[in-house]
Amino acid sequence: MRTVTGFDDYELIDADSGERLERWKNIVLIRPDPQIIWSGKREDSRWKTANAVYHRSQSGGGRWEVLKPVPDVWSVNYEGLTFRLKPMGFKHTGLFPEQAVNWSLARQLIEKENRQLSVLNLFAYTGAATLACLKAGAKVTHVDASKGMVQWAKENAAASGLADAPVRWLVDDCLKFVKREIRRGNKYDAVIMDPPSYGRGPDGEVWKLEQQLAELLGETGKLLSDNAVFFFLNSYTGGLSPTILNYMVQRYVVKNRGGKVATDEIGLLVTDKGISLPAGNTTIWTR
Repeated sequence: MRTVTGFDDYELIDADSGERLERWKNIVLIRPDPQIIWSGKREDSRWKTANAVYHRSQSGGGRWEVLKPVPDVWSVNYEGLTFRLKPMGFKHTGLFPEQAVNWSLARQLIEKENRQLSVLNLFAYTGAATLACLKAGAKVTHVDASKGMVQWAKENAAASGLADAPVRWLVDDCLKFVKREIRRGNKYDAVIMDPPSYGRGPDGEVWKLEQQLAELLGETGKLLSDNAVFFFLNSYTGGLSPTILNYMVQRYVVKNRGGKVATDEIGLLVTDKGISLPAGNTTIWTR
């Protein structure tokens, strides 16, 4: 498992009874996590002094209970990048900190190349991976179905001093966009995708991972340039094993390209327990 290091503004303090105790700079939150199936003593005092707790509803969704002041928006920093945070529905804050291992890896792979890479970021959310690639000198096409998330990504870029960096911000259905790019003859040197289990496009298009991933991978593979450097597939879906995702990338994306395909878990170190909490997996092809 690859775990995040050097992210001073984020800490997974403890994990117990289905909940995470997290510090986001100076704001402490308690959020649910279904993988935390153990119970024990909550000895860390911050369980009792957290700023807010997210409570799931049995009918779906949930709500934040604010116990101490929480800013409408605050920021965390990582490797020269700034990310704006705010409590959202479905327990989220606008950032998945476990992905920091992939932001750093993408930067390293880009910086090794003696040329400007063209990167496609699909299901790009609030743009953390986009900013990492821009910081490394790439030009990026950032695609997400949510207008609000794309606007948030633009704000993160501005906060990181990257407002004028070479990026296309696009609100679009990812599969439809990929098919149009094929028809246009466009190519990319690297692709990052982080597809959800379920979602909707800007015009109500329904996305279901198990039903559409094979098509998306096959079509996206056609966009890789002859000198492509890497392809990242992130997954949080417990129903698809890392072995299956590795096979899918080999079969549909890079079957005739050579290089190496590797899949591993990514996770977060739990400070008080000294263990690593899995938080999904990433399948990576590198040239």
